[in-house]
Amino acid sequence: MNRNGLYAVIAILLVAVVAFAIYTYQQQNRPGVEVRLDEQGISIDGNG
Repeated sequence: MNRNGLYAVIAILLVAVVAFAIYTYQQQNRPGVEVRLDEQGISIDGNG
């Protein structure tokens, strides 16, 4: 494999890692609502 091909593979891998990191960050920080039903009754927790 020549050098340009190697650079292309490295660039594609870096883009994939960055895209995965951004996706993971957005999934962890998205607003949502959690509803729980337990012995104390219903509790609703919104983190948005």
